[in-house]
Amino acid sequence: MTGEGETTPGRGRKGRRRPFPSYIVGLKTLIEWSGKIVSALCLGVLFAALLANVILRYAFDSGITWAYEIHAVLLPWLVAGGVVIAAARGRNIAITLLPDVLGGRGRQILMLAVETVALVISVTVLLSSRPILMAAQYQTYSTLPLKQIWGYASLIYAFSGLAAIAVLDILRLLAGQDVADRDPGHASLS
Repeated sequence: MTGEGETTPGRGRKGRRRPFPSYIVGLKTLIEWSGKIVSALCLGVLFAALLANVILRYAFDSGITWAYEIHAVLLPWLVAGGVVIAAARGRNIAITLLPDVLGGRGRQILMLAVETVALVISVTVLLSSRPILMAAQYQTYSTLPLKQIWGYASLIYAFSGLAAIAVLDILRLLAGQDVADRDPGHASLS
């Protein structure tokens, strides 16, 4: 007898698949989309501000003063969005020689260790960045009416995203799934 949502082993028949891993993939997709939205918004605003500044400088000999500092806020967010996208897709920089050599259970144990280290590093960065974030609350940009905390907050977004992805990958590994995408067609982002 099986519980709801569990696979029913049968003779040559497939049972219902457990929904647990599909929810994890859905959460990773949601995190990836957040990175896409953050990156697209940052690129759009940066492009629009710089284009407007160039047009105003050539047309009226006067530009937008805050356009010179907007990158200090948006570039860290653009990078954070890219980091989250890469981590969600499993496209961050990695050396895969050892996981490729190991098979089955050995690969799973190694990937559990790697994801655990990634989680520990992400949480450590989040905890150790608190003094920087506290100090940035009181610093203001010279031409933007914003506190510097808005740029530094990208640290929280990026490393929270990395930690969440590591937790989701650990859960997938514990559920018996391989988190590495070995399809060479997915490796190219071009």
